[in-house]
Amino acid sequence: VYLLFQALRQISQRTISTASRRQYVNRVPENQKLFQEDNGLPVHLKGGAKDSLLYRTTAGLTVFGTMYALYYLLVSSMPKKPN
Repeated sequence: VYLLFQALRQISQRTISTASRRQYVNRVPENQKLFQEDNGLPVHLKGGAKDSLLYRTTAGLTVFGTMYALYYLLVSSMPKKPN
């Protein structure tokens, strides 16, 4: 039992100690230049095509959800038909 415990401890230490770490590149200055540039775009669209797609999807879902809620409000406000 002791040997098994010692072997597991060695394996776990090796796995943790030899795990490679990713090197992250600091992209803050690049993003600051992009978002501070005066190109007439609102800040929520300066990220490019992804931001535009996300914005349009959100706007579409909002309009759809509003219409859906208004429709069901109208349906629920009508009196039920007698059988």
